[in-house]
Amino acid sequence: MKTIIRNATVVDGTGAPRFAGEVAFEDDCIVAVGPQLSGSFDREIDAGGQIVCPGFIDTHSHSDLFALCQSAIEPKIYQGITTDVLGQDGISMAPLPKQHVTAWRQNIGGLEGDSDEISWNYPTVKEYFAALRSQKPCQNHAYLAPHGNIRLEVMGFSGEHATEEQLCAMEQVLRRELEAGAIGMSSGLIYIPCVYASTEELIRLCKVVHEYDKVFVVHQRFEGKRIIESMQELKKIVLASGVRLHISHFKMLGREFESKRQEAFAILDELRQAGIHVSCDQYPYGAGSTMLAGCIPPWAHVGGAGEMLKRLRDPETREKIKHDIMYTDTVWDNFVEFCTPDGIMVTSVESEKNQYCVGKTIVEIGAIRGCDPIDAMMDLLLEEDNKVGMVEFYGTEECVMDIMKRPEVNICTDGLLGGTPHPRVYGAFPRVLGKYVREKQFLTLEEAVHKMTGKAADAMRMTQRGLLQPGKKADIVIFDLETITDVGDFINPRQLARGVRQVIVNGKAVLDEQGLHADAASGEVLTF
Repeated sequence: MKTIIRNATVVDGTGAPRFAGEVAFEDDCIVAVGPQLSGSFDREIDAGGQIVCPGFIDTHSHSDLFALCQSAIEPKIYQGITTDVLGQDGISMAPLPKQHVTAWRQNIGGLEGDSDEISWNYPTVKEYFAALRSQKPCQNHAYLAPHGNIRLEVMGFSGEHATEEQLCAMEQVLRRELEAGAIGMSSGLIYIPCVYASTEELIRLCKVVHEYDKVFVVHQRFEGKRIIESMQELKKIVLASGVRLHISHFKMLGREFESKRQEAFAILDELRQAGIHVSCDQYPYGAGSTMLAGCIPPWAHVGGAGEMLKRLRDPETREKIKHDIMYTDTVWDNFVEFCTPDGIMVTSVESEKNQYCVGKTIVEIGAIRGCDPIDAMMDLLLEEDNKVGMVEFYGTEECVMDIMKRPEVNICTDGLLGGTPHPRVYGAFPRVLGKYVREKQFLTLEEAVHKMTGKAADAMRMTQRGLLQPGKKADIVIFDLETITDVGDFINPRQLARGVRQVIVNGKAVLDEQGLHADAASGEVLTF
């Protein structure tokens, strides 16, 4: 079927100025873009002068489990997101050795969620890709091979540095997954078991990623007071391996450390000048979201979540953990230190009895329970078998905007979908367009769209997406610049964004004036 979008304000994703024009596509590919197109068409869409641009690419998504349970991830589609990049932070669904399934579910439950509705039979990414395809998704999904899963297959939950034999084994697992179509490798150097990796281990694995000309996506080891040390580690890794670098959710964790951003920016400039392809993504908020277990020091996680919970039950070890959390000269990214207990809010639990904790800070939970906030946090982790999510409030609007303006930066959601989620799950992309383009005029429309499309596609090596150009895939969004906005907040985040009128994925309508088409089956699993 040949379709034309008429009466459009075209923003093509390159950063070039908008123009009044038309976009034509046939089946799943764009065939023409211009001021006035000729020819016959089977269908016409009248954009009514609204913005027509490429579909948005979420370079840091946590829809990994939800994509196996539902074909249409509604909060993403209503933002105009046509492609999700899964497998983030080094911990995800595959590869997953059978002997570690139970422990792994416990380990990642606070981040990715948990479900008995899926098989958890994903020993390699091939099985996970097959499961994604069987769901007939509305969106496109790409997947990064997670460093933590690779390490798990070779070393289990060991906290030791890898031996030469283990490094070779991890290299082979990584090659297997890259050849199966993973678009790169991710690591999350605050998460178990990635946190135990040496710099040398990361260099070895990144050399493999570089062999395949794919991307290394990393939640760096420190984002707070030691961020410069962390970025020096990344510099060492990329200079030694030559790998393309993408830094996840780039930020300064803790208001007192935001002054370090200029030094951090200088390292980004240095890498670019050295010929390294470096990019970053950002969610447009001064608060983040992850699993509550991230507040527990890394040494207490050795052996996995089960061992961590045992340590919380042991009175002597529990006191040591509590001391390390409260001691302000820690050698890890201590959320309690950087955000204070008043800045740690619980967003998801599994049990009915603890639902009252959702939306409350650990200070508030402690007051209800009659104990101090750290004890309340540790007790909650025990009661919920580690499956607790949180939002941490860490930064200022000024720092968010300084990072957003950087040339390396594209937009992401980093959205955890369970419980009472961070509002970025429902509103990150419309927030940029509504707040920072329309209201503040901080970014031009063309800059913002480029950061959501062409720049994001380039960072992830998606050569067929991100631009409105002939030959590219027909992932297209139509939105009203006068009304597009995020709606949710931290108290009531589950509110769909407004202003996106139509979403087209591979030439098929997923959202239009008739509503959401959950059965569109328009998405693809992107492998290369």
